[in-house]
Amino acid sequence: MSELIKKQINDAKALMEKAIEHTDNELTKIRAGKASPSMLDDLTVDYYGSPTPLSQVGNVNTPDARTIVVQPWEKSLLGPIEKAIKDANLGVNPMNDGVIIRINVPPLTEERRRELVKKAKGEVESGKIAIRNIRKDANEKIKKLKSEGVSEDEIKTGEGEVQKLTDSYIAKADQLSEAKEKDIMTV
Repeated sequence: MSELIKKQINDAKALMEKAIEHTDNELTKIRAGKASPSMLDDLTVDYYGSPTPLSQVGNVNTPDARTIVVQPWEKSLLGPIEKAIKDANLGVNPMNDGVIIRINVPPLTEERRRELVKKAKGEVESGKIAIRNIRKDANEKIKKLKSEGVSEDEIKTGEGEVQKLTDSYIAKADQLSEAKEKDIMTV
């Protein structure tokens, strides 16, 4: 197999790996009834007029499976952090005691679990679409190599390799989906 085709396959593999990592990252943001600091990862707080990630203005901990505690580094940030959590519409109610903010994570109802499974499946499907698009781009680049003297057989072989990669990464996405669904549905 020519070096040009190998390069296209390796590029596609790196992009597919990133798509899987992104999908996995998005799935960790979907809560499964257990308190997790990652639930607040996307939160930004108004810090003296500029939106700042919550992790840069305070500590986020989980003392137990149902509680998240946010301890700001400045007491003046208690209000803005509480507001950011309420505005994020996470289905939780922050409690400000003047020193820290406690968030009790309620157990999920059956209906909410089903909604979260749908959301997780949607994220996984987005990941699969990204992988298929990477396959399409890689195959187009491999076909263009014909003009650089690469034989038909090598092009077919290269496309076959890209398809094998695609199949393996789609399988990884399905594994992520199954694991997350099991996690969400476990009471």
